[in-house]
Amino acid sequence: MVREIRVRRSGSSVTVTLPKDMMDRLRVEAGDKLFAIETEHGVLLTPCDPRFEPAMQAFEEVRGRYRTTLRKLAD
Repeated sequence: MVREIRVRRSGSSVTVTLPKDMMDRLRVEAGDKLFAIETEHGVLLTPCDPRFEPAMQAFEEVRGRYRTTLRKLAD
């Protein structure tokens, strides 16, 4: 879906307003964090932290490698 969104001045900053239907699809509300990721095609706006996936991959490696140690620490 393509929507035209205006950039407005708000003091010394600028703001954009997302339509309600877009916010509903993104499952975001006022006060939530969104991440703006610059891509070769423009800007991707997402509620998902792009740093989360690499951190989870690192955790999976450590968990597999140190399974026994982590189990003993949990006891």
